[in-house]
Amino acid sequence: MSDWTYWLIGAGILIVAELFIGTFYLLMIAVGLLCGAGVAWLGASGPQQTLAAALVGIGATMILRRTRYARHGRGQAANDPSINLDIGQRVTVPQWQERRARVMYRGALWDVELRAGLEPEPGDFEIVEVQGNRLIVARRQA
Repeated sequence: MSDWTYWLIGAGILIVAELFIGTFYLLMIAVGLLCGAGVAWLGASGPQQTLAAALVGIGATMILRRTRYARHGRGQAANDPSINLDIGQRVTVPQWQERRARVMYRGALWDVELRAGLEPEPGDFEIVEVQGNRLIVARRQA
């Protein structure tokens, strides 16, 4: 087989791996390998193929890091409803003791803490953050 065939096989493996993992970084490295295949097809030497693949792969990765796709997963999991499905759920607090309470939620007892600046009154609350095994709640909006 030719050199360019090996580069294409490597790029194909990375593209399939990206489908399972879901990261764009593997696609950027695959773009570099495709560039290596193109340089090999043009008849360049092995070191030139490797250098072209590395430069394009690194360049594509650096460009990707500056886009919104790289910054997507940098949020806080404690209060992001797309990461933590408890955010936005309803709990009923029968009574407060120094801004803390214990409530049944999802079939278990949870520690609940009232968000700062709110009055501790019994009633329905909405989970706005999860800190370890504590639910931070705020008054549920009607």
